[in-house]
Amino acid sequence: MKTLLRPALSLFAALTVLTGVVYPLAVTGVSQLLFPQEANGSIVKVNGKAVGSALIGQQFSSPGYFWGRPSATGPQAYNAAASSGSNLGPLNPALSDAVKARIEALKAADPGNDLPVPIDLVTASASGLDPDISLAAAYYQATRVAKTRNLSIERAKTLIEQYAKRPWFGVFGEPRVNVLDLNIALDGNR
Repeated sequence: MKTLLRPALSLFAALTVLTGVVYPLAVTGVSQLLFPQEANGSIVKVNGKAVGSALIGQQFSSPGYFWGRPSATGPQAYNAAASSGSNLGPLNPALSDAVKARIEALKAADPGNDLPVPIDLVTASASGLDPDISLAAAYYQATRVAKTRNLSIERAKTLIEQYAKRPWFGVFGEPRVNVLDLNIALDGNR
């Protein structure tokens, strides 16, 4: 019995130290060295005060701000502790009703807007925490935001272009804009 138990316990202890101490410390060290901003939560600060994370979306409902992608997290939107999608399939009537209600809300907020509603403004993502929207979604909202803030539409579009993120190496990903960064810039804090 001792001949079986001793090697098993030794292996258990070695793997515990390796996977529970050495590996996490190595990954933490490498991430702090190579990606310190991301490893520390990508905290966005305005005048020294933390106002959010560039990695997690936030709820904006004022017509003077750009709105992010809908969040399916609960009990409140953009709850990072409860990241999840709605799990509603394309044939589910609840999804169709939610999309219709979101389209109506967007049309009510900007009644003169005849542009097609971008899909990312009416459907939640798999995580429910997307901090970015497509450039089409930002341009769709530009007139509403500009009117509310008494800005020229050109100024709103310039801000969108200024904060746009392009695909990595021109290939990986889609053009997008971080909603929090864009709204901070609107407030004149960037």
